[in-house]
Amino acid sequence: MTELKNDRYLRALLKQPVDKTPVWVMRQAGRYLPEYREVRAKAGDFMTLCSTPELACEVTLQPLRRYDLDAAIIFSDILTIPDAMGLGLHFVTGEGPKFSKTIQTPADIKNLTVPDMEDSLGYVMDAIRLTRREIDGTVPLIGFSGSPWTLACYMIEGGSSKDFAKIKGMMFDAPEQMHALLDVLADSVIAYLNAQIQAGAQAIMLFDTWGGLLSPENYNAFSLAYMKKIISGLQREADGREVPVTLFTKGGGQWLEAMAETGVNGLGLDWTTDITQARQRVGNKVTLQGNMDPCVLYASGDTVEREVMKILAGFGKGTGHVFNLGHGIHPAVDPENMARLVDAVHTHSKPYHQ
Repeated sequence: MTELKNDRYLRALLKQPVDKTPVWVMRQAGRYLPEYREVRAKAGDFMTLCSTPELACEVTLQPLRRYDLDAAIIFSDILTIPDAMGLGLHFVTGEGPKFSKTIQTPADIKNLTVPDMEDSLGYVMDAIRLTRREIDGTVPLIGFSGSPWTLACYMIEGGSSKDFAKIKGMMFDAPEQMHALLDVLADSVIAYLNAQIQAGAQAIMLFDTWGGLLSPENYNAFSLAYMKKIISGLQREADGREVPVTLFTKGGGQWLEAMAETGVNGLGLDWTTDITQARQRVGNKVTLQGNMDPCVLYASGDTVEREVMKILAGFGKGTGHVFNLGHGIHPAVDPENMARLVDAVHTHSKPYHQ
């Protein structure tokens, strides 16, 4: 087992003492970096980039070379599971992810099975194993998956959507059908994340991108219940360390208390939730991750630093905070402002000793 040289991200998630607030950024390996764009061009298309372990490893490491980040997140996509189920994932320029096949009928759902992780998704595990070797204990590596509800949104709609009418229609009109789909997806996510942990992921993120679309009743029934099932099914220790889990529902600030009861270590906050109030609501039950508006990075460097300080002050004293944006970094952001953000977090955060 390689000794972890910087474990403040894992320590913060476990509410242990830290010398400063850890920071990483969602989509930190991505299109805002010119070196990423070069590798993406070399790959030819996005799926080739994701499914070639050497290329996925390279882009995972790129932001670590530029910035003093406290974690890496494996470069992949949340839609790898439905692709492995045979739906034919591809990416259309300017439109995002698309599926060649969609889920529309009970027969479509009945035909779905949990993919073989080392067979159809082995490229993700290979990328994790390779990245762990290349990182050599510098920082921990995060593995991730989309939530069952979020995966189902794309599988039924065939891509993103303005109103998600198809999936909501199925949810309201055929709830038993919807539950059958979410159940097989939850089983798949459990197997997928456990395979990532066994391959070397040292922490896990569960991205519930579209949970915020739902009413409170439907969020509990169709999103949160399945994430709770996943969390209870995860391997929570590897290499003699606890493997912490963070749950992020975009637009889910109203449900923090319920999310904190799922057994996760951390909750991601988007920028629409006040971090001071969030901490008051969940107490010491979970760590909070977030939550600067990604658009702050379009402002001046001084503004970036000022906004970082506001969020650090808003969280207050003590451990249990992982600094991040409230969603992924935008492609048009100046990489220098990302540097300013990382430096500001480390400069202005205070050590916490028990």
